[in-house]
Amino acid sequence: MAVEVDALSRVPLFAGLEPAELERLAGRFTEHTFPQGAVVTREGERGARVLAFFVIAEGSASVVVDGERKAVLGPGDYFGEIGLFYDEPRSATVTADADLRCYALGAWDFRPFVEENPQVAWPMMETMA
Repeated sequence: MAVEVDALSRVPLFAGLEPAELERLAGRFTEHTFPQGAVVTREGERGARVLAFFVIAEGSASVVVDGERKAVLGPGDYFGEIGLFYDEPRSATVTADADLRCYALGAWDFRPFVEENPQVAWPMMETMA
């Protein structure tokens, strides 16, 4: 089962993409599960060396920055989009509060997608600006 195109269309970074482009992008995501208590991303890790971007399909996760809980994420929420572009340390630790099923995209899969579909670059740059 792949990430749903509808879920990707709700991510601001991808909102300007055409349905066919979203479909191609969705095919690059892989499903991952994390048991309750598992650390999905750790503050200080480098984004490009690990799975960069996640869309939550089931479960919930806490976002913690400098030891302080900042948010709780659930189905349809996403995190890690900056890791698709920059090899910067993670700004937060994300931990599964309940068994978690996510779809993930690595920077190593995202860059070829943009290179193969250059028309997607401009809408994403407009969103980032």
